[in-house]
Amino acid sequence: MNKWMEYANRVLAGEKLTNTEAHAILECPDDEVLLLMHAAFQIRKQYYGKKVKLNMIMNAKSGLCPENCGYCAQSSISTAPIDSYRMVEKDTLLEGAKRAHDLNIGTYCIVASGRGPSNKDVDHVVDAVKEIKDSYGLKICACLGLLKPDQAERLKEAGVDRYNHNVNTSASNHDNITTSHTYDDRIDTVQTVKDKGMSPCSGVIVGMKETKQDVVDMANSLKALDADSIPVNFLHAIDGTPLEGVRELNPLYCLKVLALFRFMNPTKEIRISGGREVNLRSLQPLGLYAANSIFVGDYLTTDGQEESDDHKMLVDLGFEIETVEEMKESMAAENH
Repeated sequence: MNKWMEYANRVLAGEKLTNTEAHAILECPDDEVLLLMHAAFQIRKQYYGKKVKLNMIMNAKSGLCPENCGYCAQSSISTAPIDSYRMVEKDTLLEGAKRAHDLNIGTYCIVASGRGPSNKDVDHVVDAVKEIKDSYGLKICACLGLLKPDQAERLKEAGVDRYNHNVNTSASNHDNITTSHTYDDRIDTVQTVKDKGMSPCSGVIVGMKETKQDVVDMANSLKALDADSIPVNFLHAIDGTPLEGVRELNPLYCLKVLALFRFMNPTKEIRISGGREVNLRSLQPLGLYAANSIFVGDYLTTDGQEESDDHKMLVDLGFEIETVEEMKESMAAENH
């Protein structure tokens, strides 16, 4: 039995990998990556079988953000040419939900730029979510920035199932990425979400000049937060942002990162998110041997690949798309 299967068997027995073992995964020799992914798949298969969860983003409010996040085209310090607009009309949110439903996408993600939502923004989202739930029954994930407890309570009451607020990087690397809010601000929002009964979604962006220890720390911090869903983004460096021109990643390393997050958070939804097309490239299918979830369609300010290509990829892998009904069952299980 190879080392990676030994790790997988220990994880399945309830053990946690050591820091040294976590580093070993990130430093896996390239000619052993297939063995590593096979081992990661044993963990994925135990908890999710061959099911894949599909997610779709609605960019409900774009640009105009006062924060100074170095990776983001929407930040106050970015000169990237993007579309900027205030919160879209409710009909636009409903049209997006219908499209998600028609494409058999289980989770509809309403995302808005900014430090945090105004009460008016929350009113608008609440109104739309109630109608989406009545019409389509989708799982709703909101991502509106730093959240106050009363706002979280209102979103929960309206039917928002999950709230996303990424930690993005490690605590030690945070100030290299942004100084307009703290790492603890992000942790506090995730905790607020949990306290109000929404499912916590929190993930990372890999490729922002962090060390391998930073990546291990990210995986550990999300385990400590007990995030139900972990989006793993790979930096898609955008011209006009402070991280313009940063190209640290290659497809094999991205696979090792996905394997690490599966080993470190065995029971959680691991989602291959932004930047998968430009960083995993032709190795995208292999990522799903560790991850069990993807975004379909475009991201916030960057394009994804065609939905039909994603569906073909899943069919070719022999994987099955989680149906809306199965999604409802899994959410009910999470809530208990």
